[in-house]
Amino acid sequence: MALEILPVLSFALVTSLTPGPNNVSSASMGILYGYGRTLPYLAGIAFGFLLVQVLCILMSSLLLETLPVLEPVLRLVGALYVLWLAYGTIRTSYAFDPEDHPPLGFRHGAALQLVNPKGLVYGMALYSTFLAALAGQYMSLLPFAFLFSCLGFCTVSVWALGGAAIRAHLHHRKVRNAVNLCLSLLLVYTAVELSGLLSFF
Repeated sequence: MALEILPVLSFALVTSLTPGPNNVSSASMGILYGYGRTLPYLAGIAFGFLLVQVLCILMSSLLLETLPVLEPVLRLVGALYVLWLAYGTIRTSYAFDPEDHPPLGFRHGAALQLVNPKGLVYGMALYSTFLAALAGQYMSLLPFAFLFSCLGFCTVSVWALGGAAIRAHLHHRKVRNAVNLCLSLLLVYTAVELSGLLSFF
């Protein structure tokens, strides 16, 4: 089992760092409010993600059997939500007073996991392949759920810190438009990936 830890961590790290609803929305929040005020949202993401991972552990066998039926629905709902985020991102002016528009909080970050099929697919891939040898050994698998949740918190923090770092430059219209376009395109790409449309090409 020790020899399989490196592939597990490599998969988890690369997957966690790629653009997705959690990462891109964290970058947007970092831009708008800075890292400190974004922390509750990031903590909500980590908590919601942990719950999804525990669900994947407890129900992996059942979900593997029913996933072909559930996957298209989850992908469609997730893709539509991410496209809505992209629409809001491209129109963001960053001109409002953050005090008049409080940042999204803990519950918003946690709720995002309910419509983020990336977390479900991520968990099922981990627990049904890399960690399949531990299937049913819940006390052995739970530490992995905590580990992946902590890793997720670190990666959304990296994206939020990146957003906060460029915050001071957003009074320049060209910089602002470029940031909005990049974030929106990342979200659109994420929505297309989640929808499964690329599998037809």
